[in-house]
Amino acid sequence: MKALVVDDSSATRFILGKMLKEIGYEVLEAENGEVALSTLRDNTDVIFAMVDWNMPVMNGYELVQEVRKDGQFADLVLMMVTTETEMTQVVQAIEAGANEYLMKPFTKEMVADKMALLGLTSSEEGSPS
Repeated sequence: MKALVVDDSSATRFILGKMLKEIGYEVLEAENGEVALSTLRDNTDVIFAMVDWNMPVMNGYELVQEVRKDGQFADLVLMMVTTETEMTQVVQAIEAGANEYLMKPFTKEMVADKMALLGLTSSEEGSPS
């Protein structure tokens, strides 16, 4: 199973990628929304994307909007992973089509719990469903 980590911070991409690899995902990376869209179009088997809000070129909110406009990605599960903590932004992201929202800083347990809520892992077993 493939996952995409979209963040302009290489350190964050590394951390999230490592977590996803540990639970059995093949991980792709993108440094902004524009690269992420291209990656998704080239890898139609990606089932899950973790997306930062604040990025250059195309931010995460814009990426979520673009992905949700394209029926090809109807089943793609999107999780915003961001420092944006305002409730209005959480609501905005969910309304745009994000399936879940995780605020930075986060722990491995927080990521696993959110993924379990989305049916992507068992938080106890730590393996993809």
